[in-house]
Amino acid sequence: MKLSLKIEYACRVLAQLSRAHGTERLAHIDELAQAEAVPANYLVQILNELRNGGLINSRRGKQGGYALAKAPTEITLHDIIRIVDAEMLECSVSDKGHSGQTVREVWEKIGNTFESQVSGIKLTDMVPSDDTMYYI
Repeated sequence: MKLSLKIEYACRVLAQLSRAHGTERLAHIDELAQAEAVPANYLVQILNELRNGGLINSRRGKQGGYALAKAPTEITLHDIIRIVDAEMLECSVSDKGHSGQTVREVWEKIGNTFESQVSGIKLTDMVPSDDTMYYI
């Protein structure tokens, strides 16, 4: 399966932010970029989308940074995909031609199964369970 880098990076950064959830600490872009090996300039765009989508909060200034807006158990992979790359959830198969409608129905069924699966995956499922804690 080929995912966009945008979704991959969003998942990794949100997993990193979930490690600090429940604390007062805000994560800075440079720290997030380094911890998750994501280019900082691209990360800014992703964080803006996640903020506009309601998954994270941000605060400007020297004491500013980013934090989850919800508990990691309340954020699903479906939420992330819907905000970062909603086209991934759409069926783009044409129903033209003699077989078009039937082929489209098959792909819609696959799409519905995919949506159901990603709706059941929580952000907590993407956080490594090792004892290594990265402080951001």
